[in-house]
Amino acid sequence: MAIPVKLQVFEGPLDLLLHLIDKNKVDIYDIPIVEITAQYLDYIKNMETEDMNIMSEFLVMAATLIDIKCRMLLPKEINEEGEEEDPREELVQKLLEYKMYKYMSFELKDRQMDAQRALYRQQHLPREVADYRQPVDYESLLADVNLNKLHEIFRFMIKRQEDKIDPVRSTFGKIEKDEIDMDIKTGYVIEYVKNHKRFGFRQLLEKQGSKMEIIVTFLVILEMMKLGQIDIEQQDICDDIVITSKLLAEAM
Repeated sequence: MAIPVKLQVFEGPLDLLLHLIDKNKVDIYDIPIVEITAQYLDYIKNMETEDMNIMSEFLVMAATLIDIKCRMLLPKEINEEGEEEDPREELVQKLLEYKMYKYMSFELKDRQMDAQRALYRQQHLPREVADYRQPVDYESLLADVNLNKLHEIFRFMIKRQEDKIDPVRSTFGKIEKDEIDMDIKTGYVIEYVKNHKRFGFRQLLEKQGSKMEIIVTFLVILEMMKLGQIDIEQQDICDDIVITSKLLAEAM
């Protein structure tokens, strides 16, 4: 009995086998190989195509079905574990894998169709919202600080300067020795402290151009703290150190 189907309905021999299994309402794990093979061969006989690549795929599956049919007529083979081998097992695994990917393609197609019906617009926030910054409670941020915390900030800034160095290009060119005048740098830091009532320690160090300038600036800050010319505060070890100038207060 001929099957009234067209080749273009199926994407390959596995697609045709799934159609026959669904059409006959049989269990994919217990395929009646004789009946399915007969229907499959009947379909092959009625195929009308000049594409030998497509035809060869269906003929290979036909040969596989005939081979399984013949093996099922022979005595059952026993595997190493003492269990009977089912000649249909490999075919069943291929059909299950193909069925999984086929349904996945349907799901992706449905999502694509849903996405085509969705329209998006560019995000736009009012300028007041975009420019809003959470107010800072300085009293909750300020706390006692010690030399250990100051040392951690110093090490952080040194490492930050080292990270900026290109490991390859830094070896090129002529290396010149840094000459830092301690008196000039001290005057610079004192002038900076006078002109800034309150500022961050990192803010001061970032204005230095070399590692030697950072070291000298750090020593000047320690000396000013020792002389009581500045106060320093910090909440956590990773937070910036806040420096409050006393020189400005005296000048006022």
